[in-house]
Amino acid sequence: MTGLELILVLLAVAVVLRMMADRLRTPYATLLVVGGLLLAFLPGLPDVALSPDTLFLVFVPPLLYAGSRRFPLRDFRRQAGPIIRLSVVMVAVSTVAVAVVAHSLDPAFTWPAAVTLGAVVSPPDPVAVLSVMRSVRPPQAVESILEGEGLLNDATALVIYRIAVGVAVTGVFSARSATAQFLFGGAGGIAIGLVMAVIVLRLQRWVRSVPVVESTVSLLTPFAVYLLAESLGASGVLAVVAAGMYIGRVAARVVSPETRLQNEAMWTIVTFLLESLVFILVGTELRYVRGALQHYSLAALLREAAVVSLCVVLVRLAWVMPSSLIGRYVGRWLRHSHEPLPPWRWVAFIGWAGLRGGDSLVIALAVPLATASGAPFPARDQILFITFAVIFVTLVLQGPTLTPLIRALAVRDDEREEDDEEAHARLVALEAALRALADPAVTRSPHPEIVRYLEQRYRQRARRWAARESEQLEGRGHEFAQGHSVAAPSHAAGALDEERVLEYRRLRSQSIDAERRAVIALRDQSIIGDGVMRRIQRDLDLEAMLLDTREPVVELPSEGPSSLEGGD
Repeated sequence: MTGLELILVLLAVAVVLRMMADRLRTPYATLLVVGGLLLAFLPGLPDVALSPDTLFLVFVPPLLYAGSRRFPLRDFRRQAGPIIRLSVVMVAVSTVAVAVVAHSLDPAFTWPAAVTLGAVVSPPDPVAVLSVMRSVRPPQAVESILEGEGLLNDATALVIYRIAVGVAVTGVFSARSATAQFLFGGAGGIAIGLVMAVIVLRLQRWVRSVPVVESTVSLLTPFAVYLLAESLGASGVLAVVAAGMYIGRVAARVVSPETRLQNEAMWTIVTFLLESLVFILVGTELRYVRGALQHYSLAALLREAAVVSLCVVLVRLAWVMPSSLIGRYVGRWLRHSHEPLPPWRWVAFIGWAGLRGGDSLVIALAVPLATASGAPFPARDQILFITFAVIFVTLVLQGPTLTPLIRALAVRDDEREEDDEEAHARLVALEAALRALADPAVTRSPHPEIVRYLEQRYRQRARRWAARESEQLEGRGHEFAQGHSVAAPSHAAGALDEERVLEYRRLRSQSIDAERRAVIALRDQSIIGDGVMRRIQRDLDLEAMLLDTREPVVELPSEGPSSLEGGD
C-alpha cells in the first residue's frame, strides 16, 4: 500500500467513523483518534514520510483560516478579556506548571526540555475544540470564548516553544532576545495578516468575473499568509487568524454571490477532510511514539504521562475560576460599570473543555533530534510519549464528557438574543427594499404593475417578521421595537401569514420535484444535453435551498385577476 492509497483508506474510514459519531452522539474527533489507534496496530501499514513542518503547514493554516473567517469580530470584542487570559496568560501559566512537574519527576528533563514539553501540551488544540463544539451547544458567550482561545493560543505556545528549543540546542538564553521575539512574533504576525488580507481582497475584486479563480484564491490565502509571516520571523498562526477575521468581516462587500456559495461548500468539505485526517493521523502516529518504549520503562513513562496529564487538567481548572472573577472585577473598575459576574456553571465548563489534539503532536515531532554539540535532545522520546498521552486523556477521555457535563450543569444555549436580532435584521432589510421600490426612479418604470407586485410581496414578508418580532419582544422592552415603518399585524393575521408560508413551502417543494424529474427525463431521452440539465437543476436547487430557509420566497395568493396574467 502506497502513501496515497493510505490517505484514501484513512478518508474512507473517517467517513464511516463520522456517521458512527452521529449515531452514537459522540464527538467525532474522539472516534477518529481511536480509529487511528486501531489502524496503527495493523501489520504492513506504510509509513508516510512527511516532516512535522509539512504536516503543520498542510493542516493548521487552512483550519485556522476556516475558523477565523466565521468567528465574529463582535464576539471577540465582547469576550476579549477571557480570550486573552486563556490564550496568552493561561498558556504561560500551564507551561510553567508542566515544566516544574516534569523537571521534578525526571532529571532527564532539563529546564529547557521541561519548558519545551510545557509549551507543547499547554495550548488546547483549536481544531479539537472547534470540532467538539459542533457536537454540543453551549451558550454563545462560552462558545465564543473557547473558539477565540483555540484560534490564538497556538501563537503563544509556538513562541515559547521556539525560545525553549533554541536554548536547549544552543545552551544560550537572552531575556531581551526572548522578549523581542515574543513581541515581534505577535505584533508582526497581526500586521502581516492584515496587509495580506487587504491584498487578497483586492485580488478577489480583480478576478471576480471568474468565480472558480476567486475560490482558488480563497483556498490559497492561508498558506500564503502563513508562509510569508514565518519567513519574516513573525507568528504565522496570528497572521492567518488576523487575515481570516478581516476577510470574513469585509468579504461580504467584495465576494460575488456565486463565489460565496462555492466558498461555503468548498470550505465545508476542506474542513471536514483535514479535521478527519489530522485526528486519525494522531492515532496512527502511535508507531513513532512507541519508540520511547525501547529506552525507558513503560511503568515510568505511564507514571510521568499520568502526572503531566493531571497537571494540565487541574491547572486549567484552578486558573479559570479565580482569573474570570478577577478579570470581571478589573473590567468593572476600568469601565465604571456593574457587569454581572459570569455564571459559575459557564466557568466550570470552560475549565473542563481544554482539549489537546493534533497540533501538540506535530509540534512534539518537530523537536530536534540533537543539540548544537551533537548530543541527543534532552528527553525527546519522553516528550513524544507524554504528548500523545495528554492528547489521549483530554480528547478521548474528556471529550465525550462535554455533552453530559452540559446537561449536568444545566448549561443551555439561549437563542433568544439571536432570534431577536434575526427578526429585527430581516424586517429592517425588507423595509429598505420597500423604500428602494418607492424611489421616484423606480416608480417611473414602464411597467408599474411589476413595482406593485414586488411591493406587495415585500410588504407581506415584512408583516411576517414584524409579527415575529412583536411576539418575541412581548413584555420585554427593547430598542429593536422602535422606528419600524411596517406595523405588526393582528395575531390572527400573523398566524395566517405563517400558515400560508408553510403551505407555499409544501406545494412549491412538490412542484420543484416535478420540474426536476421532467428535466432529468428530457436528458435521459437525449432531448437535452447534460450541460443544459445541470444549469436548470442548479436553479431548481437554489430555489429548493430557499424553501428550507426561514424566509422562503412566497408568491402571494391573488385576490382577483392578476395584472400580470393579462385578461380577456
